[in-house]
Amino acid sequence: MSFAAKLREEIRSVLIATLYFGCWILALMVIKWLVLAEYAIAFRGWSMALVGALVLAKVVLVLEHVSLGGWVRRQPAWVGVVLRTAFYTLGVALVLILEKGLEGRHEAGGFGPAVQHLFEQADIYHVWANVICIAGALLGYNAIMVVRRHLGNRELFRVFLAPLPEEPDEHPVPPSREP
Repeated sequence: MSFAAKLREEIRSVLIATLYFGCWILALMVIKWLVLAEYAIAFRGWSMALVGALVLAKVVLVLEHVSLGGWVRRQPAWVGVVLRTAFYTLGVALVLILEKGLEGRHEAGGFGPAVQHLFEQADIYHVWANVICIAGALLGYNAIMVVRRHLGNRELFRVFLAPLPEEPDEHPVPPSREP
């Protein structure tokens, strides 16, 4: 594969993952906006949605190449999905806590006191809401990647773009037996 083809594939992968995570983050932002609007509080986090989606997409695409070991490869696919989701979610939680610690270090008198202050105030609920929503996005993404690996890119897109097949009648009514 040529360098240009690899670059196109990388850009395509980042765009698709960014779109996926962007939808999740946008949903989270809308929920926050709606909840804050109920209390007449302005929400100013819209620009961070795109940046967050792009960063999350690139990090996840890099981490996809990290092996979880031979034991995980020998397990059913759901084990890898759960472990990757837990691993990525832990990373998201740590990054969000680090971000809040860095943001508040001047007001709190250092990084450590800022992180301690975070856990003592209501802003920790904001962090948990973000982590829970992103964990859902990561779970869905990891599950889709397992299906993609089994079916291939083209077949996965075909499955989602084609109409659903007719469902077989799972519980047919038995013919009546009249004497």
